[in-house]
Amino acid sequence: MAVDKEAAPHVATIERLARGEDPASGAPVGEIPGRGAGYRATKLLVYTLLVLLALLYFVPFFWSVSTSLKTIPESVQGFDLIPNHPTLDAYKEVLTEFNFARYAANSAFMATSVTLLNLFLCSLGGYAFARLRFPGREVLFILVLATLMIPFQVIMIPTFIIVRKLGLIDTLGALIVPNLAGAFGIFLLRQFFRSLPIELEEAARIDGASRLGVLFKIVLPLSGPVLATVAVITFLWTWNDFLWPLITIYNPDNMTLQLGLTTFQGAHQTNTHLLMAANVMSVIPVLFLFFVAQRFFIRGIATSGLKG
Repeated sequence: MAVDKEAAPHVATIERLARGEDPASGAPVGEIPGRGAGYRATKLLVYTLLVLLALLYFVPFFWSVSTSLKTIPESVQGFDLIPNHPTLDAYKEVLTEFNFARYAANSAFMATSVTLLNLFLCSLGGYAFARLRFPGREVLFILVLATLMIPFQVIMIPTFIIVRKLGLIDTLGALIVPNLAGAFGIFLLRQFFRSLPIELEEAARIDGASRLGVLFKIVLPLSGPVLATVAVITFLWTWNDFLWPLITIYNPDNMTLQLGLTTFQGAHQTNTHLLMAANVMSVIPVLFLFFVAQRFFIRGIATSGLKG
C-alpha cells in the first residue's frame, strides 16, 4: 500500500520506535551516537570506583552494627566483622538498664526546636537580605557570612557566660538559645529567594499583601526544597552536637543522646557492645530523616546558587 509523502516521516519514526531505536538518530535506545565501547568501559570503571568508595564509607557503620550484635568476650577480641553468635542482648540492656529513652527524648526535643526556630528566623533574615533594600545591607550580609569562619572554640567562653547570666545552664534552653539562627541557613535561603521570579511578589504587593504576607503565602510555599535542606542540615548538626552539651549540661536527666553515650565509657573499661548498640539506635532517626527528605535535599542544594 502506498504511503502518503507527508505521512512518510511519521511512519519512519514509528518503525524506529518499534525496533527500539532513537527516532532522531536511529541509534539503539540508551546509546548516544559517537560513544562506543570506550565510553561504556569508562562509565563502568567510574561506577565501580564509586561503589567501592561507598562500601569503604559503609564499613565503619557495618562494624558498629556487627559489634552491637556480639557478646562481651567477642566485642573485645578484635576487628571481626561477622559475629559468631549474634544476639540482641546489648539492645535490650541499653533500653532497660540505661536512661536511653530519656536521652533520646531530650535530643529529639532540642533538635526539633532548633530546626523549627532556624526555619522561621533564617527565612526572615534570608528574605530581608534578598528583597529588602536598606543602608549597609551588603556589609551586614558579609559580616553574617564572616561568622562562618569563626571556630566555635573562639566564642565558646563568651557564649557560656551569656547563657549563665540568662540562667539557662544545665537546662535544655542552654542548647536551644545559642542556636536560634545560623549564618549558613540565612545564606542558603537568601540565595534561593533571589532565584524566584520577583513578579510574583510584586503582583501580591499590588493586591495589598504585606511583606510578611508575601513571604508566608507566596515565597515559602515555593521554597520546599531549600527549606528541607536547611531542616536536614540543622537537625543533623544539632542531633550530633557533643561539645556544647558537655559544657552546659550536668544533670543526667537533661543529657542529650550524644552526651549520654559517654556513660558507657569508663576510666578503665568500655562496654563496647553496649556503646555500639546505643550508637546504632542514635543513627536510625538521622538516616530516616535523610532518606525521607533526600529528594528535596538534593534539589535544594542544586538550586540555591542559581542566582548570586
